[in-house]
Amino acid sequence: MIGYVNRVAFELFGLSIYWYAVIIISGVVIAMVLSSREAERVGMKADDVTDFMLVGLPLSFIGARLYYILFDLQPYLADPIQVFNIRSGGLAIYGGLIVGGIWLYYFCSRHFISVWTFLDIAAPSVMIAQSIGRWGNFMNHEAFGGETTKAFLQSLHLPQFIIENMYIDGAYRQPTFLYESVWTFIGFIVLLFLRKKTGLLKRGEVALSYVIWYSFGRMFIEGMRTDSLYLVGSIRVSQLLSFILLVGAIGVFIWRRKQNKQLKSYDRSHWKNQWIV
Repeated sequence: MIGYVNRVAFELFGLSIYWYAVIIISGVVIAMVLSSREAERVGMKADDVTDFMLVGLPLSFIGARLYYILFDLQPYLADPIQVFNIRSGGLAIYGGLIVGGIWLYYFCSRHFISVWTFLDIAAPSVMIAQSIGRWGNFMNHEAFGGETTKAFLQSLHLPQFIIENMYIDGAYRQPTFLYESVWTFIGFIVLLFLRKKTGLLKRGEVALSYVIWYSFGRMFIEGMRTDSLYLVGSIRVSQLLSFILLVGAIGVFIWRRKQNKQLKSYDRSHWKNQWIV
């Protein structure tokens, strides 16, 4: 048996640096690089992405933490200091996206940038960051599903180190972290392909496609997890929100096409030097 992976990546001045943090930050850096490059292709400045992230990133982490705490409040009321303990996980992606979206609207309004343009630039980058970030959950042995068998995991042709690390609390578990990581990675490739097809998608539809893709997959994967946050009874918060976002994004996609026949396509050459609203 290979044994559990070590959650600690390395020690720095006596402080344990966890793989969770290393992986999350790596995903963010990759997202920033990809978004900055795409911004320049459509006539924006790479600095716009950097300026947005300088404030947006810490705000998104705060939003992700607050979202998680609000829907699992009791442990933190009993031990308030744990609110600040994020090294062991406890970040909810939807909370980060909500707060980040609010900051994005303010930032774009202040700098006279189209919100839809910025969202289209960022969407694939956010998707790949999510795909990478799920491996932080793997290192923490969290975001796993219900009980399964070793034979089932082997039938998926998974590497042995993943199989052995899915043995949690006395049983093998569904690797839901991996399902979501693969789903978002495929989504990243799909969004890049769609975005490069000149004239296929209108402005804003790359972002809407992201919401549709991610929400559809998360809705089913969340149903397999054993550590979900619950709203009332058996209603899972992320599952309900995924359904609402999925239906809403499809509705907005259709409505925008019907309401405005003159929507501009996501066309890099067409947008060059025409990115200001």
